Amino acid sequence: MVLQVLDRRTVLYGLSGLAALAATGVRAGVLPPGFVALGDWGRDGQMRQTDVAVAMAGAAAELDSRFVISAGDNFYPSGVQSVDDAQWRSSFEDVYAAPSLQTPWYVALGNHDYRGVPHAQVAYSRVSHRWRMPSRFYTVSGAEVGVPGLQIFFLDTTPLVADFDEQVQQLMHGHRPTHRPGRQVAWLKGALERSKAPWKIVVGHHPIYSGGRHGGSPELAARISPLLEAHGVQAYICGHDHILQHTRVGRTDHICTGAGASAGRADDVEGTLFSHSEPGFAMFTLEADTLGLEFRDFKGRSLYRAALPRARA
Repeated sequence: MVLQVLDRRTVLYGLSGLAALAATGVRAGVLPPGFVALGDWGRDGQMRQTDVAVAMAGAAAELDSRFVISAGDNFYPSGVQSVDDAQWRSSFEDVYAAPSLQTPWYVALGNHDYRGVPHAQVAYSRVSHRWRMPSRFYTVSGAEVGVPGLQIFFLDTTPLVADFDEQVQQLMHGHRPTHRPGRQVAWLKGALERSKAPWKIVVGHHPIYSGGRHGGSPELAARISPLLEAHGVQAYICGHDHILQHTRVGRTDHICTGAGASAGRADDVEGTLFSHSEPGFAMFTLEADTLGLEFRDFKGRSLYRAALPRARA
């Protein structure tokens, strides 16, 4: 359901804001927990990366954002080679330098990251005070981010999709793919089964359903989508397609925020509620029974707002 309301307080709290705040244990007048998300951004500050970073910093300050989600393709064109790679400064540290973005960055790997040394991004977690990627796929508890009732599951989707062209690219860059997709799917199934969190969000680079240039993934639709539905996952956040798109399939909202530096074609698919071709990012506010979603463009203009209902397993 799209919120066609312009008043900021109403957008952030909703018509039943005071009740929701009480239910989540947040004092009236204090913003509900919020965070921002983007993907496909590492361009040495070029294209629209810096513009998106400035707009996102403003949104993060407005939300009092607790953390940032990155949906992969963190460094173009070929990932990073080590923790000393110059791109850590030119594409990350110097671009996202605003105080409001000095929060934890929870990061997924993308296919372009596999053209470099993906483990270097895991290792950078031991160097940076905010970069968080403990392994190629992992989970983050609500206690870790200061949002009780939330659990986020980060996937490494490149090994899960059958993309021959991408495998060729990896080989051309000297990397031989050694993927075991069954292990990761089993991990996600077990982690979702064990989770007691009322809010579950899964993050992966590749979209399951998308109207962008790459389109959806049949492999993820067959292996991951049923797990999201069965275990009451409210949202799947992704990138890969350089668009801003909200699609609802079953009980799960699919949010593509892959326009962190550039934009591509954005067509509607079945279940699409919003689709836009322009650089930008997503911002979220978490209340008792709704997850507020807003897309903003690289100038900070609001493009779309929605309240996502809490699915129950």
